[in-house]
Amino acid sequence: MSKLPFRKMQFLWFLACTFLIPALTPAQDAKPHWSYEGSTDPSHWGSLGSAYAACSTGHMQSPIDIEGAKKSDLPMLRMNYNSVPLNIIDNGHTVQINYPDGSTLTVGNKVYTLKQFHFHHPAEEEINGKKYDLVAHLVHADAQGNLAVIAVLFKKGAPNPLFDTLWKNVPAQKEKAVDVASVTVNVKDLVPANTGYYTFAGSLTAPPCSEGVTWYVLKTHATISAEQLEAFAKLYPHNARPIQPANGREILESK
Repeated sequence: MSKLPFRKMQFLWFLACTFLIPALTPAQDAKPHWSYEGSTDPSHWGSLGSAYAACSTGHMQSPIDIEGAKKSDLPMLRMNYNSVPLNIIDNGHTVQINYPDGSTLTVGNKVYTLKQFHFHHPAEEEINGKKYDLVAHLVHADAQGNLAVIAVLFKKGAPNPLFDTLWKNVPAQKEKAVDVASVTVNVKDLVPANTGYYTFAGSLTAPPCSEGVTWYVLKTHATISAEQLEAFAKLYPHNARPIQPANGREILESK
């Protein structure tokens, strides 16, 4: 028998090992587990896998300490947020509320659709070194997929009824979104009346830490009661990424 067929089989097996088997590798291998503590905490995110490389190699990372902002003639944040049936998930990193299409943020001639909002404790952003107790991140995307995030900072004070609604409906099972059709929520109930803001270019504050995100951090904080804050802290005692270098980026402040 000729040895050629056997060599062909060897070659075909080599091709399978080189191209096919990697293609069948589970997707989660490319996105390894990350957390806020231990060997997978923020100081290790960039080395957990190539998908998270920006966490350590990026130069426009978030969050930052907002200082040296330049006052500028900036457009208003026009928020057109609808009341929607509650869709909520504890994704293992935070409590997130998903929003259906139809609610928008308009900044000048740019229009973004609200996709979801979630929380970090303590707040990730700082303003001139001042820390806050909690932050809500309202995540939007435009038609091209460009992201814009509004950050609403909270200090302990008067309660906000929306927090009670959200916390009592957090699913017992993690990583599974739940529709609570009997409950209607509107994220606008978390936003203070004064929507003056700081803006700068940044990134997602969690893996994959993708850059190209436009941030709008409200200058006026809102309030959360000590009891409401404690209820969230029982779920997530600390789910905040540390402050990242500003690296000389421009920070603008609305007048």
